[in-house]
Amino acid sequence: MTGFTVDGQTITAEPDESIWQAARRAGIAIPHLCATPQPGYRADGNCRVCIVEIEGERDLVASCLREPADGMVVTSSARATKAREMIMELLLTDQPSEAACELTRWADIMGVMESRFPVRDAAAADNSHPAIAVNLDACIHCTRCVRACREVQVNDVIGMAGRGAGARIVFDMADAMGDSTCVACGECVQACPTGALLPAQAASEGKKVHSICPYCGIGCQVTYTVAGGRISRVEGRDGPANKGRLCVKGRFGLDYINHSNRLTVPLIRKDGVAKTLDGVDPADPSSHFRDATWEEALDVAASGLKRIRNRDGGAALAGFGSAKGSNEEAYLVQKLVRTGFGTNNVDHCTRLCHASSVAALMETIGSGAVTAPFAEAANAETIIVIGANPTENHPVAATFIKNAAQRGATLIVMDPRGQALKRHADIFVQQRPSSDVAMLNAVMHVIVDEELYDKQYIEAHTEGFDALVEHLKAFSPEAMAEHCGVPAETLRAVARAYGEAKRALIFWGMGVAQHVHGTDNARCLISLALMCGQVGRAGSGLHPLRGQNNVQGASDVGLIPMFYPNYRPVGSEDARKLFEDLWGTPLDPEPGLTVVEIAEAAYQGDIKGIYVMGENLAMSDPNAGHVREALCRLEHLVVQDIFLTETAAFADVILPATAHPEKTGTFTNTDRRVQMGRQAVEPPGDARQDWWIVQEIARRIDLDWNYTGPADVYTEMRGCMPSIKGITWQRLEREDAVTYPCNAEDKPGHEVLFGDSFPTADGRGLFVPAGLVPPDETPDEAYPFVLTTGRQLEHWHTGQMTRRATVLNALEPEAVCELAPTDATDLGIAAGEKVRLTTRRGAITLAARFADRIPKGTVFVPFCYAEAAANLLTNPALDPFGKIPELKYCAVRVEKI
Repeated sequence: MTGFTVDGQTITAEPDESIWQAARRAGIAIPHLCATPQPGYRADGNCRVCIVEIEGERDLVASCLREPADGMVVTSSARATKAREMIMELLLTDQPSEAACELTRWADIMGVMESRFPVRDAAAADNSHPAIAVNLDACIHCTRCVRACREVQVNDVIGMAGRGAGARIVFDMADAMGDSTCVACGECVQACPTGALLPAQAASEGKKVHSICPYCGIGCQVTYTVAGGRISRVEGRDGPANKGRLCVKGRFGLDYINHSNRLTVPLIRKDGVAKTLDGVDPADPSSHFRDATWEEALDVAASGLKRIRNRDGGAALAGFGSAKGSNEEAYLVQKLVRTGFGTNNVDHCTRLCHASSVAALMETIGSGAVTAPFAEAANAETIIVIGANPTENHPVAATFIKNAAQRGATLIVMDPRGQALKRHADIFVQQRPSSDVAMLNAVMHVIVDEELYDKQYIEAHTEGFDALVEHLKAFSPEAMAEHCGVPAETLRAVARAYGEAKRALIFWGMGVAQHVHGTDNARCLISLALMCGQVGRAGSGLHPLRGQNNVQGASDVGLIPMFYPNYRPVGSEDARKLFEDLWGTPLDPEPGLTVVEIAEAAYQGDIKGIYVMGENLAMSDPNAGHVREALCRLEHLVVQDIFLTETAAFADVILPATAHPEKTGTFTNTDRRVQMGRQAVEPPGDARQDWWIVQEIARRIDLDWNYTGPADVYTEMRGCMPSIKGITWQRLEREDAVTYPCNAEDKPGHEVLFGDSFPTADGRGLFVPAGLVPPDETPDEAYPFVLTTGRQLEHWHTGQMTRRATVLNALEPEAVCELAPTDATDLGIAAGEKVRLTTRRGAITLAARFADRIPKGTVFVPFCYAEAAANLLTNPALDPFGKIPELKYCAVRVEKI
């Protein structure tokens, strides 16, 4: 620590801290504009309003850049104050308005009310971008936006051009903002101190509410500005997961909650109106449904479920919860199905994203969650990203990975489709689709052959290594190169980069998980980490990136057919007795059906009634045409949602629920971080809280539930989930976020796990060899292309939210598929022309988009467009272990229309 004085006050500075930072921490205000306390920003020293005088030195210095020395005397002397005022007067010269911003607030504090200097010609406003308005007339060249774009988000869109009086901010090669490569993360808007960059939609000032983002699994903390009962602005908060950063969805995608299609009253299907595949207009459901009171709708919903249960038994019913809802809501749904329906037929979208990853993790290390948070990228020497596209699907996590690459970490990106992150990669591997096991076995073969494995770790913490070594003998890089399409020397380079690293992380996504061999893919990644001892230490670990905001939490609380809360197997007599005693009712000892199995059972008539909270099976399930036929055949379907989804079109009763910013509850992100989400606005019309709706249905099917709110539910969860024992509701209200496992209320949670042992029977990690399993369906003469699906940056999941968000839909308004330019040329397809994609299950029509990253023979389709639903095409074949469908691979025909 360094001791010095500022304006007569003795303070201390921490190592590498500037005068301004130390003074700010001590409560001494020094004006600043180019510097900001937002995490991740370095000071630039170019605005000069923070200048101070140092005793014994001739020149005034920028306090944001100068580090103090012991005994230094720093003052805001008359000379420094006069210089600051002159600088502020010069900065105010060209300001087009006196709107509140950092610049005008500091001007008021300093008493600089106007400028005596002549005004230059105004720069033209740029309103070409749907999300961000550009008014460079207000720009003071502080370069915060440049640092935000280049150094924090690492998107490299914003820069400075020109010299002297001609210097100016530019986007790419001086393009209009709307024509640039901007991804609309809005970091520049949040950083700008003058209003030169603003949200395109005017934001009013109002009440501030701290909450979390409703989209992907990163769990970004946000601050809502609420004015007139609506969210007018969203800003990133310095939370442990995002450090103030957001993406386009989190910052500009919240106005879906105000959309005119919101469900505001309960609906009951009209008498005589059959369930058909024709769909229902979500803007006008009156063709198929009539308005009802809550009392009538709940009675009809519950009586139908109760009738089927009493007549046919619990096995004739099933329930779906949502990874978009809170932990408390997910807990109540699984409890309703298990205690009220009498079955374990309960699931959610984890079955469609990381079920195979969880199956492999449980089998090998005894835990289905990540072993380290993604922020450990900062401590990693080598990072592997495989089967994941974080720049589009987890943009904030991608910024930390890019930051790590900037500081010198070796980044290895492995993806058949190609992606933006490869620009930052030291090694980019574009393997053939569905060849991951061959590729990863070849990498492990090299590590064994060159003795790059950690012998001491293997002996102390694992079992089964000898069998794996024997298995890997057949997987040399030369033997696997032709199979996976990756040169042997590249496979060896990957093996050496990972095997020689002191600290290494592996991130993976649905490109690994969504295959009939998805569990085998994950087994290989786990074996790779175990053989190199890359678990349980800072900068190391296994991290399957979670796709939805609470898919981790929903799984933790038992919203899956084979586990009770805290991953206790339903087949375990001890676990079953624990929950029978807690819930006061006998429980089914048999695991229930999973998502795809439930749909098939409904088609066959074995399941007659389903309760759905917040899921959209008719869009998200594979072979969606078959799923929709199954929904038509149901005797009774109850859907609880915020919009009339494609699934709700088949409902008998629709219950209007609350959107994320309209509820309070806890959510668990991909890091195992339990966070508090707070209600910011009231739900529209007569929409009700989801926990209340579930309880009202429970009461009507003979369950004695008397929760008064989410806090009551959370207290019950803590009583049966040791992992969150130390995380009370009151602690979350106070601290916002705590990572589990957490054993005591006064202790932090454990972010990096398994340094000493694994939660397996013998405390050891298990190597599980994986052989080559072909995809269920391969291209042939009739269907010569490979179809793969996924998300877009601007849209999320089935599009119910993002396609009703003004900015997001303006950025990506049309259903598209991505083709390799060479394939498009061969087929005579021009960019933007309509094409028909056909598989053995269905056909869709959408626009063609050329993408150099797409390998020849592959087609990519986002699954968020209802008018061209990708899952009408996908294959429902299941991984035998994780029961996940093969959404990433099937055979397709491409035809020009």
